[in-house]
Amino acid sequence: MDTALVIGYLASLCSVTSFVPQVWKVFKTGDTAAISARMYALTVSGFALWSAFGLIRGEWPIILTNTICFCLSGCIFLKKLSR
Repeated sequence: MDTALVIGYLASLCSVTSFVPQVWKVFKTGDTAAISARMYALTVSGFALWSAFGLIRGEWPIILTNTICFCLSGCIFLKKLSR
């Protein structure tokens, strides 16, 4: 495995890990008052587009990171919209 791929997977791990505490807090407390629906709409859209880009390019670190972050941020966004 080359250095760039290792860096890509480490970046992926950091990105995914950064969303887990927020998802946990939202589902534990149900509190989404401090979360911007517009920001999460843009974030979810960005992750969807990055996932598509990764699929087109066949870049697994991009695909994995952004698909997982899409799901995590999508959960937060849906919870925000349901309030």
